[in-house]
Amino acid sequence: MRRPHGAVVERAPAKANLVLHVAPHRVDGLHPLCSIFASLDLADEVVVEVDGDAAHDAVLCPGVDGDNLALSALTAYREAAPGALPDALRVTIDKQIPVAAGLGGGSADAAAVLRAADRLADSALGAQRLRAVAATLGSDVPSQVEPRSSLVQGAGELVEPLTLPPLALVLVPRATGLSTPAVYAELDRLRADGRAPSRESLHPGPLRELAAADAARLGAGLDNDLEVAALSLAPELAGTLEALRATGALGARITGSGPTAIGLFSDRASAATAARTMELPALVTEVRRG
Repeated sequence: MRRPHGAVVERAPAKANLVLHVAPHRVDGLHPLCSIFASLDLADEVVVEVDGDAAHDAVLCPGVDGDNLALSALTAYREAAPGALPDALRVTIDKQIPVAAGLGGGSADAAAVLRAADRLADSALGAQRLRAVAATLGSDVPSQVEPRSSLVQGAGELVEPLTLPPLALVLVPRATGLSTPAVYAELDRLRADGRAPSRESLHPGPLRELAAADAARLGAGLDNDLEVAALSLAPELAGTLEALRATGALGARITGSGPTAIGLFSDRASAATAARTMELPALVTEVRRG
């Protein structure tokens, strides 16, 4: 990617939900959650630069059509810090994270734009205020303001750093993504019909204990309340999960709202060997350290 002189360059790491527990929606329509977010080496690159020839902000993301959350992030930053930024910024995103895959790529890009804007602003907002802005953009964005593995609660605004053991993942994306709102709506429907268990309360303690465990216990503890909804909308994903388990993965689940399936391994070599045995296209990545 071109890196103009004076441009701000940010990496936007993907995330995988090792555990995602979802409570019924609140009166505002949002679903409280309790989740272990694993921050991954797989990342987009986001370049933000001043565009003196333009009158408006612009986002260039080759290969991705339609609205981009990165532009919403710039708009939200300008509303939070009026006059702090130059008149027009250009954002260029080198996409490496699959789109609409449950890996938080759009949210990571939006958070990266917020960080870059804060570096370009006359007076920085700082991480705490950036997270407040991020919370207006989506439940995955606040945790990506300072990218790291985290315990995430509330509607995504409560972020607690976690230290995970060394882990590698095999990611099996799907050619077409799933709509996050559609998956949440399907979970609500399945619960109302008695076809999915409800979760009236959320308990962070067991998730903290699981995050401190070794890879084998983490693999056995993978859990995702949205998986039943993703499988309802895309039943063929069950075969992908079985294929991952057949490789010897310590655990396999759909991550986030899907449709990406993840297999957990204790090291990259084991993950790479497993990926080579699969007939489906797969990516190998590791959990970021630090």
